[in-house]
Amino acid sequence: MKYFPVAIVAFSVLATQTLPVAVYAAGVDSSDTTTRPAAKKKRLPKCKKGKVYSVRKKKCIVPKKSELDDDNIFRAGRLLAFDGRYSEAIEVLSLASDLNNPKILNYLGYAHRKAGRIDVGLGYYKQALAIDPDYTLVREYMGEAYLQRLDFANAGKQLTEIEKRCGKTCREYALLLAAINDVKAGRPISTASKNWD
Repeated sequence: MKYFPVAIVAFSVLATQTLPVAVYAAGVDSSDTTTRPAAKKKRLPKCKKGKVYSVRKKKCIVPKKSELDDDNIFRAGRLLAFDGRYSEAIEVLSLASDLNNPKILNYLGYAHRKAGRIDVGLGYYKQALAIDPDYTLVREYMGEAYLQRLDFANAGKQLTEIEKRCGKTCREYALLLAAINDVKAGRPISTASKNWD
């Protein structure tokens, strides 16, 4: 497993090509396909717009675009999306050098879907699944997209696909099943699915 000391959380592209960011300590597996709960992330100080907290320098600095790799872009985009900053998440995720990375595609789909563009989100989810049909988190999010349309049949298909890949005891299965039950009961979908790596 690969561990990274920091993950960039919030930034947007400025005309000067600097990226304002806030940084969080990650210390968790960079893979997004595990079925174990994520470790708690320790928040580091947030910086003013246009700066990022450097763990090495122990202060806020102005970062350069060339300093970001796809893993940091993924982490930043994902956390922006989880913070409800969907436009910024899309902007950040679109900076990835590998736009065929299923993790990047998944969170582009997530951010678009949460911003109300369900069809666009479904398109990204389908692209991610074309590359990795066993990526069960994509299937869970895709099921939620169908539930936003009250399309229980397609949400159920994703639940079945998740079960085929990891069984009824895996986290993605439990999350999508809970989401289906929530929507059928007229409750909002639980936010539990966003609180893990």
